[in-house]
Amino acid sequence: MLEHVPHWLGSLLHNVRAGHAKLVIVQDGIVPAGGAQLTLSSPAFADGARLPERFTADGAGVSPPLTWNGVPAGAVALALLVEDPDAPAPNPLVHAVVWNLPPDSAGLEEGAISADGRGAFDGSDVGRNSYQQEGWLPPDPPTGHGGHDYVFQLFALSEAAALDVSPGRSAVLEALRGRVLAAGMLSGTYSRGEPAEIGPVGAAQPA
Repeated sequence: MLEHVPHWLGSLLHNVRAGHAKLVIVQDGIVPAGGAQLTLSSPAFADGARLPERFTADGAGVSPPLTWNGVPAGAVALALLVEDPDAPAPNPLVHAVVWNLPPDSAGLEEGAISADGRGAFDGSDVGRNSYQQEGWLPPDPPTGHGGHDYVFQLFALSEAAALDVSPGRSAVLEALRGRVLAAGMLSGTYSRGEPAEIGPVGAAQPA
């Protein structure tokens, strides 16, 4: 959808961004002081690197593979939230919500964040993105708006609150309070209409 925003308008809105301070993981009362750290990574991109086109609206639009470790022994569930704090909006754009993942899971396969109706066999439930749809919302930044960070946030929970089917950001935010034992973060970037560093040698090509 946002690929149709003209370059001049994207450039005009360059400094209009929700802000990283509004990410769920940094909100007061979410991650306790001294909480453990989860290691969250992807075999498809390095932390802070450009997302491969395959995972965006310019490619197949599937969710990227993820792996994690360091889940504390007392965790009973995991929650994943993916947000874009650079969206030209009052709050970060939500690209994915996955609630109640099993604590012994080690990651998600490529394309795993997809509509699942009333949930999956393992008890997890894919929630609603900012377009009010279940599943992965492929990164789709406005042309000329500059780089966008896509922040994957993983939380290990001491208990799994009962939420409605397909929860959204606000419900998950409240359910996380007082339940987070450990958290981890991974960021990928994407942009359109400007040079972008790609490949192992950092060759630039138009975004």
